[in-house]
Amino acid sequence: MMFDSHVAVLLDQAVSLVNTLTDGQARGRPYTAPRGAELADAIDAAIPRDMSSLPRSVDGDQAAYLAGTARRMREVFQAMQDGRADAAAETVNDLLYDTGARPRLDRAGSGSWQMHFHGPDDSFAAGSSASCATALALAVGGGLASRLGVCRAERCDRVYVDTSRNAARQFCSTACQNRTKAAAFRARRGAEG
Repeated sequence: MMFDSHVAVLLDQAVSLVNTLTDGQARGRPYTAPRGAELADAIDAAIPRDMSSLPRSVDGDQAAYLAGTARRMREVFQAMQDGRADAAAETVNDLLYDTGARPRLDRAGSGSWQMHFHGPDDSFAAGSSASCATALALAVGGGLASRLGVCRAERCDRVYVDTSRNAARQFCSTACQNRTKAAAFRARRGAEG
C-alpha cells in the first residue's frame, strides 16, 4: 500500500515547506531559510498555485504561520528518522489540533466532490498547515511512517517522502546520492593507493 494521490500531493507540499522554510544544511552547504519580505515569494515557490485549491493571500502573518508549521513538521520527519515514533505522533497530534484540521467534502470547480482537511473559510496558511498535518497523520498512523526521512548525506538535513517500491530511499535528491557515492569512491581509492 502506498499513499493515494491526494495524500501524496499534500506530503510533497509538507516536504517542500520544510525544505524551503527551515534553516539547516542542504546538499553540503549551510542553508538559511528566507525571512521577511522574501518569505511570501518562497512560499509561492514551495507550493505552486496549481498544487493548492486554497485562495492565496500570503501576508507577513500568514508567512510566519507557515514557517512555524514547517519547523514543527521537520520535527516529525526527524523523529521518524531517529526511530521516535511516539514523539512524531505527539507532534502530529499537536499540529492537527493547532491547525484545526478536519475532513470535509467540498465541490470542486468541475462539480465533483473533493476531500479537504480544512474549513471553507480558512486562510491559505491555516488550510495548507491543516492539510499537511493530516497527510503526516495518515502516514504516521497508516503504517507508512518509515517512508518519512531525513537525507543521510553528509552536511544535508533536507527531508523527503520515500515513494520507492522497496522503501530504500536515503537521500533528499539525486545530487546528495551522487555526492555520497563520489565520496565513498574517493575514500576507497585513497585506501587502495
